[in-house]
Amino acid sequence: MPHLDFTQPPFDVLSLAERQSIRKHTQIRYLAKGESLPVEELTYLYVVIKGQIEQLLDGEFVASYLGSNHADDYNNNDWFDSRRLPESVVTPRLQDGKASNATIEAAQTYQYRASEDTLLLQVTGEAIDKISAQNHLVRQLLSDKLPERLKALQQRRQNKTFALSHNNNQQEVQQIMLQPVTDVTLLPVHIVEAHSSLFEAAQIMTTAGLKHVLVRPINHSNHDVSLSHGPNHLLGILTDTDICRAVSEQQDPNTTPCQRYANFNLRTINAGDEIGDALLTMTRYRIHRLPVLDTNREVIGILGQSDMLAHISHHSQLISIQIEQAEDLSSLHTAVELIGRYIRAQHQNGVKIGNISRMVQTLNAQVFTKLWQLIVPDDVVANTCLIVMGSEGRGEQIMRTDQDNALIIRDGYMHPDLAQFAATFNTHLASLGYPLCDGNIMMTNPMWRQPLKSFNTQIGSWLKNTDPMHGIYLSAILDGEYVCGDESLLTQVRQHLQVAHRQSDPMFVRQFARAALQFGDVNQWWQKFVPLLAGKSASSDIDLKKAGIFPLVHGIRTLALENDILDVPSTKNRLKALVQVHALNQERADTLLEALEFFMAQRLSVALSTDDRQARQVNPMTLTALERDLLKECLAVVKSFKNQLRQHYQLEIS
Repeated sequence: MPHLDFTQPPFDVLSLAERQSIRKHTQIRYLAKGESLPVEELTYLYVVIKGQIEQLLDGEFVASYLGSNHADDYNNNDWFDSRRLPESVVTPRLQDGKASNATIEAAQTYQYRASEDTLLLQVTGEAIDKISAQNHLVRQLLSDKLPERLKALQQRRQNKTFALSHNNNQQEVQQIMLQPVTDVTLLPVHIVEAHSSLFEAAQIMTTAGLKHVLVRPINHSNHDVSLSHGPNHLLGILTDTDICRAVSEQQDPNTTPCQRYANFNLRTINAGDEIGDALLTMTRYRIHRLPVLDTNREVIGILGQSDMLAHISHHSQLISIQIEQAEDLSSLHTAVELIGRYIRAQHQNGVKIGNISRMVQTLNAQVFTKLWQLIVPDDVVANTCLIVMGSEGRGEQIMRTDQDNALIIRDGYMHPDLAQFAATFNTHLASLGYPLCDGNIMMTNPMWRQPLKSFNTQIGSWLKNTDPMHGIYLSAILDGEYVCGDESLLTQVRQHLQVAHRQSDPMFVRQFARAALQFGDVNQWWQKFVPLLAGKSASSDIDLKKAGIFPLVHGIRTLALENDILDVPSTKNRLKALVQVHALNQERADTLLEALEFFMAQRLSVALSTDDRQARQVNPMTLTALERDLLKECLAVVKSFKNQLRQHYQLEIS
């Protein structure tokens, strides 16, 4: 069989028995140039061995499927399920801020026409359905739901041979990272009263074999051991290090109350949260213990860092330690280079792009924190809040692209060298490989280095006019994420933003949404695939950022602004919140996120395979058949989402 056997895609996901079964239900089909598949033959799965098939709907071009003669890879063959019916042109609509599930109606069948002499494998639909019922990989690969097919691509990346074995080391690590924290052996809960002495606490630690106890504040009921989520809570923690500090300060352990040395700025995690989430929290806040809360907000145990690291093996922790121990710019540069190697290794091993990006965000935040601490005195750190914005703030930046940062200063605080500190910080970041921002959205710009009150006044002005630059500035601050310093300053900015938005012209959001539609005709992207057929590779490049990432990110950002979702800068968390307020349904949110992460993964692949730091352009013919197919579908998701935004905000077609 020319250039194809049953160990090649899409049959490489099959067991030996399944391949033998497929062979019995497969035959060769030839189409001459211009010939179409008759309607009665639209009951098969087809693999294009050689040649080219055009998919049409009412005579309009939809997609192309190419044989290996059009690709560099000998076995890079496209395939299609001819049984798949088109959806109606009805677009999901938003009504009154709520998701509306439009009824999908099958209009008619697609047409498939050979644009050159073409050789196909023709596999009966019944055989495919039988195998799909038993093999989830086949089921995902051939699903008409985009998230399922993207999962299939992810599994292909995780293991290039697509073997069914789960013994691959990286797969195991990723599976462990997705486990709930309760899979780790938790340390027992021991609580002392705030007025208890340090000596009493030390006795409990010694008896229990622990290095910590939880501390209940004065006037807190004995029976309630719950915590509220986040930094504000009811219980605190006292560690053996705290007791040692008290002794070093010549405090009497017999008379010194625990409350004096306990830490009440306690981070927690829910029992249902993943181990990966716990690792991110520990890495970001440089803590070693996390109280675990059940659904009733009660502490059921303490997750210890050493116990968790014994449960998993994850070298990001080593990078974190190196950053923490850095004493100068040179040692910090070494740690930054390790982050780059970490990204490459994780991507090559098939780790999901969302997991990589969020860990990179955490490690980058540690780099920025350490650099700021090396530059400024402690009182500057205490009286300011360093934030990052853009893709870095959203946790969606993989490679080191342009800086986006700002400094919020406590009202009334002044330091004569703040401007110089800011310049040094941005310059040193650039020397570490984080380029200066072309748009000057950095703390060296006085506009992004202001007291809290001035920051808030400025935000109010952005919401009052239609200057396009103000929309860019507002987008930046909406994506702002805390790095170091006094986090309450950012909280106050977000609170003011919410108030200012509620008082702004209702038409503002409509104008803000327009940017998601600014790049190109909504139908233009399909045409990007047409020049491939004539060998015009230069014109076939697709701008992943303009065509895919930006419309999704900004559209979701706009919906979040409309629905007062201002405390979660990441696109993933915005989608979660939009589902909770019924602005989107879960299926739609999942599809948008999967499409976004697909574009991010392709962009990272380009960055790692070239010297292009921006990594925006991709030639579809450099992709595998599955990647090409999914690129088309993800672009279709973008098109549908832009139409959804256009209808919801009543924007004219540009």
